[in-house]
Amino acid sequence: MTRVEKELQGLLSRTALGVFRLNGQFLAVSEKLARPAGLTASWWQVLGAVLHEPLPVSGIARAMGITRQSVQRVADLLVYEGLAEYLPNPAHRRAKLLAPTELGRVTVARIEPGHAELATRLTAELGEEAFAETARVLERLSEALDAISVPEPGPDPKTGRGPG
Repeated sequence: MTRVEKELQGLLSRTALGVFRLNGQFLAVSEKLARPAGLTASWWQVLGAVLHEPLPVSGIARAMGITRQSVQRVADLLVYEGLAEYLPNPAHRRAKLLAPTELGRVTVARIEPGHAELATRLTAELGEEAFAETARVLERLSEALDAISVPEPGPDPKTGRGPG
């Protein structure tokens, strides 16, 4: 392995570890922000995904980068709690759309003051331009990973068996 390859691997590792740490930090702060409204971070995430337009569970999962099954569990709980409802989907008979109820909207709105305060504090710490650039870089990184994603290996054409 060349020096350049090692350096590139180091960059990838630093980036991944940084994102993993950020994920943990964002989950922790999201739990703190959501708790007074009676939500968890995952409930807030799913409700937030459908505030502007109803979406099927698979669409929410794609947008959030998590499994459909995880979103389905949360969506069912939100419906049970009266925070969301399933609506008919004109594009797909079986894949209903998830939409917030009025109670769901009011509940999410209770998080806004803490959310705004956190945004203000992060802006003061980073600076507005650096904060905006951070968001752009993370979005670009996500797009790049989507662009180079390697599909799951299929069965070996000779044996018919999957990997491993």
